[in-house]
Amino acid sequence: MMAAPRPLRVLGLAGFRQSERGFREKTGALRKALRGRAELVCLSGPHPVADAAGPEGAGPDSEPCPPEEQTRGWWFSEQEADVFSALKEPTVCRGLEEALGTVAQALSQLGPFDGLLGFSQGAALAAVVCALGQAGDPRFPLPRFIILVSGFCPRGLGLKESILLGPLSLPSLHVFGDTDRVIPSEESVQLASRFTGAITVTHSGGHFIPAAVPQRQAYLKFLDQFAE
Repeated sequence: MMAAPRPLRVLGLAGFRQSERGFREKTGALRKALRGRAELVCLSGPHPVADAAGPEGAGPDSEPCPPEEQTRGWWFSEQEADVFSALKEPTVCRGLEEALGTVAQALSQLGPFDGLLGFSQGAALAAVVCALGQAGDPRFPLPRFIILVSGFCPRGLGLKESILLGPLSLPSLHVFGDTDRVIPSEESVQLASRFTGAITVTHSGGHFIPAAVPQRQAYLKFLDQFAE
């Protein structure tokens, strides 16, 4: 009897204003759909965000969170305020190096991983990580694949250039909502255009990680090509 393929290991990067626990909860339906095929290890940004309200978070908590459960972000787009705007050209990308260090540490200490999955700001960061890896950054060995949900080409000092210098040559799946008001679909289309042979999957909803039957089938079909 042939042994079942080992589950793929995927490092998941949360969105802005999500905690690690919150991201695990938000990906619960997806993780259930992928059970036996892929294991998702969730990671949130290194920077606490004081205001938990926002389109990517779960709303303000009724009681204070312990520090490890505070909502977090990967980087900020203003020098003095802990805020982030995906659609405006920022003057700074404050905290980006710490974000890259957090991902590098996870890859080193929790890996190896077969792939990356990113949501919203986490998707933009995952794309940057792959661009740096393709450029030879030893901290970021290229994964076998990447899945980007509600992704966008990051704006700002050095970021946009790292994504747009050349096509990224690894298999990619891009998932986004037709009615996403946080990251409009054209932003996700632009990011997908930077990947050679990108596969895109749309849904009728907004800013979330979908796991209904059509998307579940798309995830599994994409991942099956990497089964061992």
